[in-house]
Amino acid sequence: MARVDSTLPAPGTASTALLTDHYELTMLQAALAAGTAGRRSVFELFPRRLPEGRRYGVVAGVGRALDALEAFRFGDAELAALEGVVDDATLSWLQSYRFSGSIWGYPEGEVYFPHSPLLIVEGSFADAVLLETVLLSIYNHDSAIASAASRMTLAAGERPCIEMGSRRTHEGAAVAAARAAYIAGFEATSNLAARAAYGVPSTGTSAHAFTLLHDTERDAFTAQVRSFGTGTTLLVDTYDIAEAVRTAIEVAGTGLGAVRLDSGDLGVLAVQVREQLDALGAHDTRIIVTSDLDEFAIGALAAAPVDGYGVGTQLVTGSGAPTCGFVYKLVSREGADGEMVPVAKKSADKASIGGRKYALRRRSPQGVAEAEVIGIGTPPVDDGDDRSLLVPLVRSGEIVGREPLTAARERHRAARDELPLAIQSMMRGEAAIPTLFA
Repeated sequence: MARVDSTLPAPGTASTALLTDHYELTMLQAALAAGTAGRRSVFELFPRRLPEGRRYGVVAGVGRALDALEAFRFGDAELAALEGVVDDATLSWLQSYRFSGSIWGYPEGEVYFPHSPLLIVEGSFADAVLLETVLLSIYNHDSAIASAASRMTLAAGERPCIEMGSRRTHEGAAVAAARAAYIAGFEATSNLAARAAYGVPSTGTSAHAFTLLHDTERDAFTAQVRSFGTGTTLLVDTYDIAEAVRTAIEVAGTGLGAVRLDSGDLGVLAVQVREQLDALGAHDTRIIVTSDLDEFAIGALAAAPVDGYGVGTQLVTGSGAPTCGFVYKLVSREGADGEMVPVAKKSADKASIGGRKYALRRRSPQGVAEAEVIGIGTPPVDDGDDRSLLVPLVRSGEIVGREPLTAARERHRAARDELPLAIQSMMRGEAAIPTLFA
């Protein structure tokens, strides 16, 4: 059997066809044998609910999903890996597989609510069923990170946030997390692979190891300033903070870019360091804080003289909600008479709603979001207050929805600004707006 690398391939460089579940291939085989694989079908990817206490979610992973779709091909290695999983007829069918259907979805950076139809996948059953796992894995991960990141940047206000969680998650997930965080307002990442793959700005200076390498803290600061100039950020809590701040200004002068605090009571320390910097004449030297921050810790530091935040573990784990709970369900399929028939699960706690959906964001005359309106069939004529949420991503197998990452970033800020003021509360609550079924 061919070896399957566990690391997510870079966009466009390797097949993504095995990033799937066994049963998707066995369903395909049975449907091919039954003659039902070619039935026109509509699948939807959506959340039944938000993570407990969250007031909104953020859509991320759209661009990565389109890259994965483009690379969803069964070459020799992939077909070899499937020997013994499906029969020869199915392997032969997979050899020429190319998604030929159409996909609509919420654009990247948009906010979502319970039952929002984030993706609508239309094609044959065989076309669409194979995409379930790869789409869910990308959307569930990236949207969880972006949703957490949005709460963090909301709590931070105009103070910048830097993503630095690579050492706290899988190496492939770290790159995706940096991308998702950037969409939701983070200014930069420490991850160089995210810079190379997606153009996310990267930043970083030094860790405690650099200070410990040198005979004295002054030697370490001197070496860093010589290499990177006085605009650099010096880490000042390896030993004694007050002494380190004093040494930092002696070495770099009052034009030192920033100091970083990575431990202790950050609010108290920030006040003390600000007072010391001002007393030394370094009024423009910024204070950056790190150390297991989340949106609640960032909010608690709002009154402290902090100029920026470095966020790691809590960001890349979704700040308590590492997945969004998205599902991918068949909602409509071709009947024996050639007409499309709504279909839905009836499970007590996992029921779905049949029929292809449309989605609108209902707004007040002042432009404030009031409801997520979801209906079946033809959407109503726009009265000026309802904003359509679905855009074409793939048309007859051709990807049409690619856009720069900056567009998703700008969209997110606009979509979040449209929400009611209740989202600014970090306390647990209901969704910021209700979901209405038309």
